[in-house]
Amino acid sequence: MPGPADATPVVEAQKRAPAELKAVADFLRGKNGPKVRRGILNGKRVDYFTVPTLKDEDEAKALMAKMLPHAFFLRVDRPVLDPPPPSGTPKTLLLAPQQSFDPLVHYAWFYDGSPLWTILGGLAMVGVMLAGVMFPLWPVKLRLGVWYLSVGALGLVGAFIVLAIVRLIFWCITVVTRTKAIWIFPNLFEDVGFVDSFIPLWAYDEPKKKKKRPAGSAKDGGKRRKDKKAGADAGAGVGAEDAGVGAGASSALETPVPVGNATRRSATIEEIDDDEA
Repeated sequence: MPGPADATPVVEAQKRAPAELKAVADFLRGKNGPKVRRGILNGKRVDYFTVPTLKDEDEAKALMAKMLPHAFFLRVDRPVLDPPPPSGTPKTLLLAPQQSFDPLVHYAWFYDGSPLWTILGGLAMVGVMLAGVMFPLWPVKLRLGVWYLSVGALGLVGAFIVLAIVRLIFWCITVVTRTKAIWIFPNLFEDVGFVDSFIPLWAYDEPKKKKKRPAGSAKDGGKRRKDKKAGADAGAGVGAEDAGVGAGASSALETPVPVGNATRRSATIEEIDDDEA
């Protein structure tokens, strides 16, 4: 949908922003900013986010309201589609007609951050490609040094693979010969630092303990709900009172029927023919 004739382009609005607002936009667009998700706006993929919970909400709302007119991000709506798109696909977004700030809605980024790192990354990529192409023209000592570095890197990778195989073989031997198996470098594949991967040197292969459910967990709550439901069903069956059925009816016979933890009472009426005089 075309915008109004007097609309300000996004790039121009961002250029007019004060330096402190640009710094805030760079911070929010970086790795420390709010988590972004992928969406589709006017047929193009965009990043959108929601405002996280903040300590000083009033000051943050005022700052975000100041940034909104400079089009670093714009308010968008996420309509409900029928049929809904498959899970995992980017959500369809629509630009909101009212660009007022609300912390409970979605915002799409129209700012890619500072172009400095993009430019430096592109220059570095071009430099690496040129250096690789011109490798035969390098000095002999430099080429020899690169060869040693590549061999050393391959050696480290090979040593790591050999270590993994040796520790697995040792574990298999201890499984057969000992009551408890032993791992060499038990933290080798754990999510820890490089030095911590080799500490301790060995450890027993202890089975992981299952976490105990605290008292009053969902399982216990479900059991209590079942008991309450059974008691309610039993109470609904009670309440039938003995009454006369006329000249040709006898009194009701009541029989208790156990149901779970409760007792249900059912009434049976038996008709008897009148004796003729």
